Amino acid sequence: MVKLTHAARPATFEVEAYNERGEMVPTAIAGEHPLTLYLDKREIVTLMTLGHAPEALALGYLRNQRLVGSIDEVEAVQVDWETDSVAVTTHRKKNIGNKMKKRTVTTGCGQGTVFGDLMAEIDSVKLRDDVFLADAQLFDLIEQVRRHETIYKQSGAVHGCALARATGSAAAEIMMFVEDVGRHNAVDAIAGRMWLEAIDGSDKIFYTTGRLTSEMVIKCAQMRIPFLVSRSGLTHMGHQVAHKVGLTMLGRASGRHYLLFSGGQRLRRTAVQPTEFA
Repeated sequence: MVKLTHAARPATFEVEAYNERGEMVPTAIAGEHPLTLYLDKREIVTLMTLGHAPEALALGYLRNQRLVGSIDEVEAVQVDWETDSVAVTTHRKKNIGNKMKKRTVTTGCGQGTVFGDLMAEIDSVKLRDDVFLADAQLFDLIEQVRRHETIYKQSGAVHGCALARATGSAAAEIMMFVEDVGRHNAVDAIAGRMWLEAIDGSDKIFYTTGRLTSEMVIKCAQMRIPFLVSRSGLTHMGHQVAHKVGLTMLGRASGRHYLLFSGGQRLRRTAVQPTEFA
C-alpha cells in the first residue's frame, strides 16, 4: 500500500475587490501554488497547481509521463507545503536519465513538458471496440457537469475534468470531478486517483472543459479510456492522434449539441432530436 500524506490546500481564498461603483465586494479567487515534484530525490518539474489533490496530481503526472510504470512501484508520496514540494519514492530507484534527456514544451496551460517519446508509445495503445456510448448518455453527462458545484462557479480561473461511466440506456454517472489551474493538472490528478483506486478506464468516459490538444488525447489513450468529450475545440494534431489510436472524440459538447471528430463506431444515436421549424 502506498504511504500518502493528505495535504490538500484550500481551493479558494477571499480577497477584496471593488466594482464599477467603487463598492468593496468580497470575492473568491482560485488558489495557485508552486509544487516541485521529486522522484527518488531527483527534481523532475515544478507544477503550478490549485493544491486540491497534490498526491494524486504527482502520481498521475508520473504515470502519464511514463516515469513510473505501475502504482506497485511506488512506496510513498509526501507533500510538504512549507517547502512547496512533493517527494515520491519508489521501492527500487528509477533510472529515468534517458527519458529526461528529451523534453518537449507543450501547449498546456502554463506550458507543460513531455518527457521521452510518448508519440512513439501510442502505437502500442489498444482501445476497446466493444463498448458504446449512446448520445442520450452523453447529453445526461453534459447536463450533470453543468449542474455540478464547481470551484469555477465560485471563482473562475480553473479547468475541470471528470471521469464518468454509463449507467443506463440514457444515464451517466460522474465518478470523480477534479479542477485545477491547468487542464493537464486536472487530467493527471484523475489518472493518479485511478491508479490509487485501481479503476479500469477501458469502458469509461473522460470529460474536460479544456481544448483537445495532442497531449490531452495521448493522456486519455494512455489511461485506456475510449471516449473523450470536451465543451471546447481541438487542434489539428489532437485530431490526428485521436484517429491514430481510434479514440471516440467529441468536441463543442454543450446542451444537446456536439461534433463527432473520430471513433464514430462507438457512438449510438438514440435520443429524440428536437424538431426545428423554419
